[in-house]
Amino acid sequence: MASSLAAASKPGFKVIKQILPSPPQHWVGDGFHVYPVFHNLAFSQELSPWLMFDYGAPKTFPPTTKRLGVGQHPHRGFETITIAFQGEVEHGDSVGNRGVIGSGDVQWMTAARGIIHEEFHSTEFAKKGGKFEMAQLWLNLPASHKMDAPRYQPILSKDIPSIPLHAVQEKETTDNKGEEAKQCGDLVGSIRLIAGSQGGTDGAANTFTPVELFDVTIESPNVPCEIEIPSGHNAVVFVRRGAVEIQGQSVEPQGVALLHPDGTTIRMTALEKDTQLLILGGEPINEPIAARGPFVMNTQEELREAMMDFRSGRLGQ
Repeated sequence: MASSLAAASKPGFKVIKQILPSPPQHWVGDGFHVYPVFHNLAFSQELSPWLMFDYGAPKTFPPTTKRLGVGQHPHRGFETITIAFQGEVEHGDSVGNRGVIGSGDVQWMTAARGIIHEEFHSTEFAKKGGKFEMAQLWLNLPASHKMDAPRYQPILSKDIPSIPLHAVQEKETTDNKGEEAKQCGDLVGSIRLIAGSQGGTDGAANTFTPVELFDVTIESPNVPCEIEIPSGHNAVVFVRRGAVEIQGQSVEPQGVALLHPDGTTIRMTALEKDTQLLILGGEPINEPIAARGPFVMNTQEELREAMMDFRSGRLGQ
């Protein structure tokens, strides 16, 4: 552990700022049983441009004819990104977008000046029942784009580039199960590039500011690997399942490592086979954050205007 800690402390590596443990779960509507991943740091400059992160761990739902989820509600001033890992999510909104995303798909919705939408388990999934796993992230918009027209990006799994993840240094001994040691350059996993770029490959989503969103699988444990995030970008490592070690500190399931913006490299080691992560990064938006319920603006006056527009029926038109 000492050698990996020393390596990760070299200039160029992003350093841990804080480890957040797994938080208690709560329900959003009647279809999403989620961990509020960012705890009390949600809607803070600490995580900018990211605002909020709810993760629904795998949960089995019985067959039903009910619509499970969240009915019509407004948003203004930011984007919502929904990732379906298992099961299906159905979306509909006030500007005519409708769709269903399934395993590996992403729904990237830009609320901007205002949208009213609903999110449910898909009708077909609800009828059959089964295991459901998803994540929803809220991503801030700069003031210059908060009143743009709404936009919807349905991103299918087949359209998300996947690149290999390689070991970065020789492993000196076999592991405790006697498995073959991995050498520098050996394949240890993969990275799905939802947004941002890595190794010369661009992600699938179009974004308003520089953002990284990577879905990472590390198949081989006890082997260091690295992911690049630009200097100046905030970075977050979230563990969906398994565990990772970063700079001698372990991050457990549904836990988070927040990293300093300095440096360009995240070096980590999976502690279990088939560890799965979401890695978030982004250039901070250095503007005031005024958040209330489903609205994220820059001032309290803008929040009042959003509420008045919603009550008068102007929002979402």
